[in-house]
Amino acid sequence: MEFIEAIKNRRSIYGINNALPISDEEVVNIIKECVLHVPSAFNSQTARVIVAFGDNHLKVWDIILETLHKIVPEANWKPTDEKIAGFARGHATVLFFEDQSKVEELQKQFPLYADNFPLWSTQSSGMMQFAVWTALEEKGVGANLQHYNPLIDDEIHATFNLPKSWKLMSQMPIGGITACADEKEFDPIENRLVVFK
Repeated sequence: MEFIEAIKNRRSIYGINNALPISDEEVVNIIKECVLHVPSAFNSQTARVIVAFGDNHLKVWDIILETLHKIVPEANWKPTDEKIAGFARGHATVLFFEDQSKVEELQKQFPLYADNFPLWSTQSSGMMQFAVWTALEEKGVGANLQHYNPLIDDEIHATFNLPKSWKLMSQMPIGGITACADEKEFDPIENRLVVFK
């Protein structure tokens, strides 16, 4: 039941600051365990994760802000700037990638399943993001999930000198919690869960 409670407590926390309740080392260790143990199709281990602290964390949000300023009308800059500043106020950013070279390798090895490997890669990434998010929540770390990819892909790759095969999936700003999430509403479970005995 502790696991179920952790799932229930995992929420999108937008009120974050730079004061984590755990050390950077503990954050890295938690993510390391997730990277090692989250499942992947054919044990392909396609996940790639970057944890950006300090100036590197700020670089991520500078890139995002500069990119958005190129496409967002100037009249809308203020709410955009405020939103991005909220993420930048966090302590770190976790960047989730999937290595497409591994996906393509599996497609060649197992042509019968070639169409499924990109889908399975995406599913594995979703599990990775969920596992990291839930594990951090359990330690009192606030997090939310953002998707500014593919707008920022080229700049992120250039800034961090990443292999071209690493496909950016999402960005997770993390930090100390300054404001809790709103109450969550649920659709009727009868519409979502069917049991046959």
